[in-house]
Amino acid sequence: IQTDRQTDRLTDLTFFYFFPHTESASAREHQSFLGFAHFLSEFGPHPSLPRLLGVVTVQTPLMIAVEELEHRDLLSFLWRCRQVHDLNLTFVLTDYHILFLTQPVLKSQEYLHSKNYIHGNVKARSVLVGWDLSVKLWGLGPAYRRKTSAGSIEYVGDMEMRKWQAPEALARQPLQQSSDIWSFGILLYEMVTLGEPPFPNIIASELLQHLQRVNTIKRPPNCSNTLYSIIKSCCQWKPMDRVSLAELIRKLQTKERSTNDQAVLRVSEPFDMEKYMREAGYGESLNYAVL
Repeated sequence: IQTDRQTDRLTDLTFFYFFPHTESASAREHQSFLGFAHFLSEFGPHPSLPRLLGVVTVQTPLMIAVEELEHRDLLSFLWRCRQVHDLNLTFVLTDYHILFLTQPVLKSQEYLHSKNYIHGNVKARSVLVGWDLSVKLWGLGPAYRRKTSAGSIEYVGDMEMRKWQAPEALARQPLQQSSDIWSFGILLYEMVTLGEPPFPNIIASELLQHLQRVNTIKRPPNCSNTLYSIIKSCCQWKPMDRVSLAELIRKLQTKERSTNDQAVLRVSEPFDMEKYMREAGYGESLNYAVL
């Protein structure tokens, strides 16, 4: 296994992807795992993507070692930011922080798009947060699947993914780079609500019909005019009407310099995992009332 030369060791902040069922796996599964490792290596180092530390291929278990950030995924971090009563909590969110923290996500999208890849999985669960609040975009599995199935359209069958996908993805049409812009707008919604799922009152299987009626994502109670205008500019029905990536980066940089960094985002309701799972669409396919 190759270790990162700056540290020359694998630390506790290393995440391992293990190849499952090594003994019983088919040659195709084996090749797919190694293909994903090669896919990650193609990106090379980038400040807004986790570092690929090494790949074990000569002995079992096969594994991919990837840099893991201390605060782990952004969604869990947002949920912890709700715990204002927790004396161990050392960080709170403001509009300024949202504008600052999400710029690396756009930089990583810009990098992927320059290599003709569409991320297709932009959401809080796919963003990693470091101890110094550095941010890196992960969740590259869908991009790899699209590469290996060139010419086919990846259908968003998982209910829990649909609420983050652009209308064209829900309609089984090819993704565009602007599809990532839509999902970025949903990411902003997650951040301003400290981890609420988007479109909470809409069943995931009915989201496309909801959007077809030209319904826009509703403004959260604690969302500023600045953030809501950016969210709306991302979540436009027609891909051509969405803000461009370059303009979005400029807009966030400009707003960051003038935005209030004193008003702390608060959510009055305590976090309810069961409610989140239901509103995000998890398990909806097993709900007989929906079927």
